[in-house]
Amino acid sequence: MNYQDTIHFLFNSLPMYQRVGKAAYKENLDNSLRLDEYFRHPHRSFATIHVAGTNGKGSVSHMLASVLQQSGLKTGLYTSPHLLDFRERIRIDGAPIPKSEVSAFVGSHHAIINELTPSFFEMTVAMAFDHFKRHKVDVAVIETGMGGRLDSTNIIAPVLSIITNISLDHTEFLGSDPASIAREKGGIIKKDVPLIIGRAGSPAEEVLLSMAARLNSRAITAGRIYESLFHTLDAKGSMHLSIRKSNPDATELPPTQTFVCDLSGNYQIENILTVLTAIGELQRLGWQISSSDLREGLAQVKKNTGIQGRWQTIGHNPRSICDTAHNGDGIAAVIRQIEQIPRKRLHMVWGMVSDKDLDAILPLLPADALYYFTPSSVPRSMDAEFLCLRAVEKGLKGRAWTGVKEAYLEAQKAAGPDDLIFTGGSTFVVADLLEMKK
Repeated sequence: MNYQDTIHFLFNSLPMYQRVGKAAYKENLDNSLRLDEYFRHPHRSFATIHVAGTNGKGSVSHMLASVLQQSGLKTGLYTSPHLLDFRERIRIDGAPIPKSEVSAFVGSHHAIINELTPSFFEMTVAMAFDHFKRHKVDVAVIETGMGGRLDSTNIIAPVLSIITNISLDHTEFLGSDPASIAREKGGIIKKDVPLIIGRAGSPAEEVLLSMAARLNSRAITAGRIYESLFHTLDAKGSMHLSIRKSNPDATELPPTQTFVCDLSGNYQIENILTVLTAIGELQRLGWQISSSDLREGLAQVKKNTGIQGRWQTIGHNPRSICDTAHNGDGIAAVIRQIEQIPRKRLHMVWGMVSDKDLDAILPLLPADALYYFTPSSVPRSMDAEFLCLRAVEKGLKGRAWTGVKEAYLEAQKAAGPDDLIFTGGSTFVVADLLEMKK
């Protein structure tokens, strides 16, 4: 099979959660363990860092990979979903897996695929681990999918576990309250393996700390170690962030440090504090990561890892921004930053997937914006006419369009040079926009 035939097979023959939802979800690790045995446990050949959480786990994974890569380690990175190209999911030192290797992997292992009929995610995890082993990476940063305990990645024995934060998302699978979701995501905590918790807060933090204590896992909450004093953006859009260690009992204020990060969303502040804490723990464990490695890695995340879709500016006059935030907690953070941007009018190209709670999300959206409701190109996409109807009931103004391209072009036509266009609501809406902009 050539690459396009291979991708067609992967997308259409294997159940894919991002496209079909619940039908692709597996409530056990049976296939993952079988595949791991078949490939002779490739993840045992390199060190791993496991990253879970409701929001921020992708950004944290990319930041960590950038810093580790900067320190001279050959670094694998497994993330999901992809935006434009399947190969974004599997990278070594920022370079995506070659097309020829994707095709060779599927072609060589067709028999086990037919025998197990794994999900798309189970198959791609196995592909990533095999790729990292064959190319002899030193370390791989592994991002979970939606959960933790039953996630296909949860067969690894990491040197460090990270849970960025806990909020409501995928409640059909993970539980309807923060404590339940914390227990599911806390399933990545391993005996005697340190745990970094990104955001401090009840009750999720207490659940994670309790789980860590039972497993003798040294748990550190980044939000209790560091505090952000202020931040600003430079002319290139990079964030300059002033940080100090939090020590309320100190007689003198701890010294401040300034870091630069080329990811400019305000929500990245929390993620940067998580990464600083994680790197500090790796240094404590004996990893040779210098302060210059840390600073350079944070300053060049996009260059080093190819991350896209996080508060990404895609146009000027009018200013146009997109972001992949897609649940209540993430959307609220993005809306707060939108409200800080001077503009005459706000245009929102907006679409969602069908399993999102509109009653929780629509009230978060700015009432003064003009909306261009759109489906994305995945089957799980919410019908734009239905979304528009529900939004109008909540007092929002706009109309439905047939796709992201049409909606975005109409927003561009209507917007003046001093307006702001924001595109989001779903990872797949952003993916369609970036595909259009290629």
